[in-house]
Amino acid sequence: MTQGAGQGPEVERTATLRDFRVPAYVHETGPHVDTHPGDTLPPVDETYPEGYTPTQRDLPVINRGDTLQVPVEPAPAAPAPQPATGLGPLYVVGDVHGYLDELVAALEEKGLIDASGQWCAGTTRLWFLGDFTDRGPDGIGVIDLVMRLSAEAAAAGGYCKALMGNHELLLLGAKRFGDTPVNSGAGTATFQAAWLLNGGQKTDMDRLQDHHLQWMARLDAVEEVDGYLLVHSDTTAYLDYGDSIEAVNDTVRETLTRNDADECWDLFRKFTKRFSFRDEGGADAVRSLLDTYGGTRIVHGHSPIPYLLGEVGSEDGEEGGRPLVEGPHVYADGLAIAMDGGVTMSGKLLVQQLPLDT
Repeated sequence: MTQGAGQGPEVERTATLRDFRVPAYVHETGPHVDTHPGDTLPPVDETYPEGYTPTQRDLPVINRGDTLQVPVEPAPAAPAPQPATGLGPLYVVGDVHGYLDELVAALEEKGLIDASGQWCAGTTRLWFLGDFTDRGPDGIGVIDLVMRLSAEAAAAGGYCKALMGNHELLLLGAKRFGDTPVNSGAGTATFQAAWLLNGGQKTDMDRLQDHHLQWMARLDAVEEVDGYLLVHSDTTAYLDYGDSIEAVNDTVRETLTRNDADECWDLFRKFTKRFSFRDEGGADAVRSLLDTYGGTRIVHGHSPIPYLLGEVGSEDGEEGGRPLVEGPHVYADGLAIAMDGGVTMSGKLLVQQLPLDT
């Protein structure tokens, strides 16, 4: 099985969970580490819900020396007073991946929800950058929270909205197509096998309902707010789906509506690409998106900041090896802001107000 850097998972046969060990981010960067039948799964901590599969942390270290990490001052415990009318402050949230408790704590720390988990931020605008499920113990709980906060924020004069991540596409595909073979370009692949390889949780699939599927399928892929172009993935693949924000979002929704397994796989594969903004030419790649869709800076999740910085946690999760991420990561000549703090590898789930103080 051969896989290029930044490509989607290429599975040469229909797989079951016990056919593979479950590496973290196996589909999202290279070089790819092949999995072999007979390998064992990591032990499951009895404190996690039944069916929760912790994933290993085996991405290659990427040493970078030309990027800037922005320090973030702790927010006050109580929310700042909000105006009764007009636009409130803008916040963005990085990848959550089923870590509901960490999300609740981060939102409460920023004064966006109260101690009972209710929206208390008035006209504040909150954007989630996608990847709500997989790897963590309660992806469906995360979706339920975001859906509820959307209604509560709208009633208060603000809003809570979300973008489509590649893991939403992955979960939709696993539910819709299961073990149906798709044309992967490198042998036979299936959404079910890819979902399992990339941290799919049985408890999420068991609790997945029609209203969750409808909500995910209707998410936008790209938005521009206050001069920030919001996307999930650090890739230029969005350009393949339209020359305007409206065109991209319509094309993605139409693709999902047609319910063609091969088309949906290609969409998932392209949204899984990463690191387009990181290396030489990265700033130009960002500019190609900004010039097409608008905005002056791009904000994304998807690629964990610890790997952009070359700071990785130890595989056994010891405290001393935790990734040193305290805030967003600014790079590509200051044009790109990365928001995935690496919560799946004991990093930080980032909730950040924009603009940044650079």
